[in-house]
Amino acid sequence: VPGNELQIYTWMDATLRELTGLIKEVNIESRVRGTTFDFVLVSPEYNCPRFNAFEIGLTVAGNRSPDDSKTLGNTRFSIGDYLDVRITPPERFMRRPAPMRYLKKKKPFTH
Repeated sequence: VPGNELQIYTWMDATLRELTGLIKEVNIESRVRGTTFDFVLVSPEYNCPRFNAFEIGLTVAGNRSPDDSKTLGNTRFSIGDYLDVRITPPERFMRRPAPMRYLKKKKPFTH
């Protein structure tokens, strides 16, 4: 398990917004407005030693998002599953790639 693992005991009717709030209570850097929380459900396969991952939602600190009210019960979550949450600071999330610049092909120089 990762060193920054956070164990949360919760109910199936907990929303992603509530889980975001619990994470922000212990992770000071994630309190910045615009920080995104990508929730991925990780569940074991019962027939082999492998895990499946399913994206279940995204929340944004300080902003409303469509997945705020999604509950664990609305997903494939079951007892014993894990949630993997990627926390992305706002400057990385909001940064856009530089525009592509197309160079015109120069005609060969002739005398």
